[in-house]
Amino acid sequence: MSDLPAGVARRDIDGETGLATQGPPAYGEPTDEAGWRRWNPRRSKLGAMLASGMDTGLTGGETALYLGAAAGTTVSHVADFAGPTYAVEFAPRPVRDLLDVAEERDRLFPLLKDARKPETYAHVVEPVDAIVQDVATRGQAEVALANREFLREDGRLLMAVKARSEDVTADPEVVFDAVVETLSEGYEILERARLEPYHADHLGVVARPR
Repeated sequence: MSDLPAGVARRDIDGETGLATQGPPAYGEPTDEAGWRRWNPRRSKLGAMLASGMDTGLTGGETALYLGAAAGTTVSHVADFAGPTYAVEFAPRPVRDLLDVAEERDRLFPLLKDARKPETYAHVVEPVDAIVQDVATRGQAEVALANREFLREDGRLLMAVKARSEDVTADPEVVFDAVVETLSEGYEILERARLEPYHADHLGVVARPR
């Protein structure tokens, strides 16, 4: 089992032991009296990667770029243990919830932008130590390649590949191989692993820029 980043711990909350971070609740998750809140890996691809023991390379305090932030479920946990965290989300409705989450987190910066067009937020985002990607769209590898410019030389890409977003009819392993092959044009793949039992037909990928 890989080491967890500083600021992430395994805690017993409501009689169940699991990952937790310290911060205000964001989506109705259970908390304890010390301010820890459960990080549910079934609602978070990054949480599933950590719970599965993948070596994410995260140590805590990183500057992060989160692509596909949605309403803020996972990125709220990231902002609890990371440094400045830029949260890119394309859909206006979830961004309204994301803004509420950010109100209680001074390190979380929501951006109503399209992750496929990094030039639209390049003037805002500083170089980052980690890119976390959970974008449910065709061309997931291309999104990661387009955003590679933000990643420091020794940084990490932590990516969840959703097979059904690429091709709903193809065998997921075939899809994963194709995505990873494209991703390899700009990244060195350090680890890949299926995210079952937490998420069906998803692959977790840890990579660093070439």
